[in-house]
Amino acid sequence: KYSDFLTTLDLSDDFTLDIESFKKDISNGLFFDSNIPQGYGVGSSGALVAAIFEKYSISKLNPDNISKENLKKLKAVFGEMESYFHGKSSGMDPLICYMNLPILIENKENLDRVSIPEGQEGKGAIFLIDSGITGETGPMIQIFFEKMKTEGFRKTLKEEFIRYNNACIEAFLKKDMNPFFRNLKKLSHWAYEHFRPMIPESIFNIWKKGLDSNAYYLKLCGSGGGGYILGFTQDYEKAEKMLEGFQKEVIYRF
Repeated sequence: KYSDFLTTLDLSDDFTLDIESFKKDISNGLFFDSNIPQGYGVGSSGALVAAIFEKYSISKLNPDNISKENLKKLKAVFGEMESYFHGKSSGMDPLICYMNLPILIENKENLDRVSIPEGQEGKGAIFLIDSGITGETGPMIQIFFEKMKTEGFRKTLKEEFIRYNNACIEAFLKKDMNPFFRNLKKLSHWAYEHFRPMIPESIFNIWKKGLDSNAYYLKLCGSGGGGYILGFTQDYEKAEKMLEGFQKEVIYRF
């Protein structure tokens, strides 16, 4: 079904796919071996799209020396390819998988590679919490677009959410942890207020607990609704005790 969908896409010559070879390989038993859980907000469909593009694109691109212009075009191509799975896609997940690097979106026109500050053994940590349930991206995106129809939501998204989000990114890249956590709290509180349908029920109370105690702050991964939740703390030992019973995985120390 997916290979049929790809034949309907109008991709420019630089990004054409050899769909005949793809179909032939599928009929010969091709499968995708991935350790990324599906419906967990960590890019399982993004990895699949990146892998198909990498194997079946006719003009090969080298991720190491791709131009900013091609990066932008590639994001759009990946958005088209991934839309099959979610109804709408920014193309960001497949792009990060394909480049195997973090990407910083400055604005609609500008995106570029960015390096994450080196982690070090410290008290602080960024970690994942397993909500224990899968989330479907499509319905969550629909809820978001419904909310976008109201002027009040659009206003708070632009004036608060985006502002806090950008401030977090800026502070993190400078490894400036005080403003990072200050804005993170605002971001987490905003999501608690405005993204309630996307926060899994099992996580709802601990989300609030983190905000009230300032011991840790939580953020959705992907569209939410289940899967992983991202946690940030300046004292992992303390946060871990408060989150007893939840499956956690540390992904960055500072």
